[in-house]
Amino acid sequence: MKKGTLIVLEGTDGSGKSTQFKLLCDRLLALGTPFQRLVFPQYQEPSSALLRMYLQGEFGSHPSDVNPYAASTFYAVDRYAAWKKVWGQGYQQGELILSDRYATSNAVHQGGKLAPKEQSDFFDWLSDFEYGKLGLPQPDVVIYLDMPTEKSVQLLRSREASIHTQADIHEVDTQYLALCRQTALRAAEHYGWQRISCVAETGNLRSIEDIHQEIWNVLLNSVPALQAL
Repeated sequence: MKKGTLIVLEGTDGSGKSTQFKLLCDRLLALGTPFQRLVFPQYQEPSSALLRMYLQGEFGSHPSDVNPYAASTFYAVDRYAAWKKVWGQGYQQGELILSDRYATSNAVHQGGKLAPKEQSDFFDWLSDFEYGKLGLPQPDVVIYLDMPTEKSVQLLRSREASIHTQADIHEVDTQYLALCRQTALRAAEHYGWQRISCVAETGNLRSIEDIHQEIWNVLLNSVPALQAL
């Protein structure tokens, strides 16, 4: 069976991931490169009902009120629905797929609920569950945007004020965000993700354009379909 190429952009809340995802999509469009974009979770779809209840605090006001295995299934079902209804056929026909979050987000956001010594087993379970049992394709490249937690919190609070939104139970919990970053670094090492730091050696935030160019360079070196561009 011919298969496509799946590129995933991953990062903790407040890492600038959505901005970088848009820039990457815009660049591919400008180059005339055919691709399909995905954004998870699919909040507007019925398949996200349980995860919306979870994020809104209906199962508890703190992320740890729902164990990581249960919470992971909420997100996995949403991805499975998208695979069957939206992008599975195109992927099987060889399409390039670009995804903002994926099964990788379960590793980052749910793995942090476990002690470090338990996380490796969770990462293995997650791969077996989503890629093995559910049959979702494994990413060809995962780019993880590493943003220090204190910077993430500043960006989140600024975003909420500017667009008048209310944070979910993940975004309001600074300790949880810090755990997610620590877990993401372990996941990146465990799975072999490409890590890109969002801060310079000086400790200052890198420019959006600088981070984007590094992402693009990583993809040019990792994805054969892009090397001819």
